Amino acid sequence: MARLKVTQVRSEIGGTARQRDTLRSLGLKRLRDVVVKEDRPEIRGMIQTVAHLVSVEEVE
Repeated sequence: MARLKVTQVRSEIGGTARQRDTLRSLGLKRLRDVVVKEDRPEIRGMIQTVAHLVSVEEVE
């Protein structure tokens, strides 16, 4: 199964509580944090919620 490398590139300051909670659920705590997640619909939905704060790459 494909995996996604998610990197936080912008600060959560000024974001809504929902966006901050989504970043925490993804495992991102600070700027430049990187997590690798399975490519699943739930994860894609979380990424879409904070798309302006993260960058996403597909890894094997």
